[in-house]
Amino acid sequence: MRAYPAMWAGLVLVVVLVVSVGEGEAAGLPRFAEAPEYRNGEGCPAPVAGAGVCDPGLVHVAMTLDAHYLRGSMAAIYSLLKHASCPESIFFHFMAADGGGAPELGELRTALVASFPSLRFEIYPFRADAVTGLISASVRAALDAPLNYARNHLADLLPKCVPRAIYLDSDVLAVDDVRRLWETRLPAAAVVAAPEYCHANFSRYFTDAFWSDPKLGESVFSGRRRAPCYFNTGVMVIDLRRWRVGQYLRRIELWMEMQKEKRIYELGSLPPFLLVFSGEVEAVDHRWNQHGLGGDNILGSCRPLHKGPVSLMHWSGKGKPWDRLDAGRPCPLDYTWKSYDLYIADGDSSSASAPSRSALSSWTLPAAW
Repeated sequence: MRAYPAMWAGLVLVVVLVVSVGEGEAAGLPRFAEAPEYRNGEGCPAPVAGAGVCDPGLVHVAMTLDAHYLRGSMAAIYSLLKHASCPESIFFHFMAADGGGAPELGELRTALVASFPSLRFEIYPFRADAVTGLISASVRAALDAPLNYARNHLADLLPKCVPRAIYLDSDVLAVDDVRRLWETRLPAAAVVAAPEYCHANFSRYFTDAFWSDPKLGESVFSGRRRAPCYFNTGVMVIDLRRWRVGQYLRRIELWMEMQKEKRIYELGSLPPFLLVFSGEVEAVDHRWNQHGLGGDNILGSCRPLHKGPVSLMHWSGKGKPWDRLDAGRPCPLDYTWKSYDLYIADGDSSSASAPSRSALSSWTLPAAW
């Protein structure tokens, strides 16, 4: 393994794993192969004795997941470890659904240890009743799952010593060192950093009733640092301390309560984030969220990468690579995801996924990245 400069020291990945039984998913977890182990290079920090998750050399990232997305999470974890400069300094925090037919936390722990024996992680239970009374129906049933809203609670669930977290959806694939995203500068006025897409039609994320109300509409975003732009909440750097001080969970919940009284948006957990943070987000390079690879929320059709460099691919939208591969209708980029897939299909007696091992060990980033 190559040596890494000391400036790359200190990476903790807090992945928030949210697991429940999805549509058509039977209870019990699928089988996954054991992933190759990756070790720190030279220049990585030695752990502080007794510090655990509070070690200041760690970087924290969070992810949401249900049982149907466990396969995606396994691939995401694998890709993050493979491309990290200091993979042993990554600490994953998994948030799992508690009750309601979801897998037991012990089952999840066993599955993670089986595929990643040296993984540093913790699992935290999350109860759906914390959000069910606030959720309104959206354009796609999958968007209404309570665990999609678990990211709103990160600052309360993670230890208080964790200063910030990188939040990632479970349908992502990293092809770069996530430490680079961790080092995103958050100025004093910012709580969230994310890639922004100011060319997108921002108005379409809210209803005519929202824009026509003189107390809502443009007045909501007046006085903010910049004009409001769309950002995808599947990749965010969040300052958890500022979140707590600013009581941002309550700010989001107030918009969800208004939605129950007057329909002001159609898309699940995204619009409340836009209402609270648009115009205040610290911009991140688009390479960290090449999103939309799952198509739209209705058809899930194939889409290519956007122009420019790529550090993280995101299958946001209806189409998920594992579903399309299993159905025999994959999109071209789904084959890239497949090279990180640790899933062992029923009837496969092999102890490891040969395509995963061979493809992953040979994957290299193009020079342009």
